[in-house]
Amino acid sequence: MIRQLTDEPDYRFTLANERTFLAWQRTALGLLAATVALLQFVPGPAVQGMQYILSMVLGMLAIVSTGAGLLRWRQVDRAIRCSERLPHNRTPALLASGLAVVGLVVSVLAVVKAVNG
Repeated sequence: MIRQLTDEPDYRFTLANERTFLAWQRTALGLLAATVALLQFVPGPAVQGMQYILSMVLGMLAIVSTGAGLLRWRQVDRAIRCSERLPHNRTPALLASGLAVVGLVVSVLAVVKAVNG
């Protein structure tokens, strides 16, 4: 039986979807906080201004995270209300890849700074 759009789904699914959306927003907020911290607390000439590049990457990941969270919330809400399969989500892989790149760059910079004094 196909559920009509006017039927309300089990509230637990709707609330779980909302909690997932809020987790995406907390992730974006954490990335923005890391961006600000990187710009404010890393000395200006640190490894020739790499903090600007890293903060830009973190800021872009924050934007992707918040936008993807909203999009995912809408897609899942629609799927729940229409009794459809949940859509596939590639954003966690993108976010993980971006954070891995940032982590790798920061690690290399830390080694370079330790070696050079």
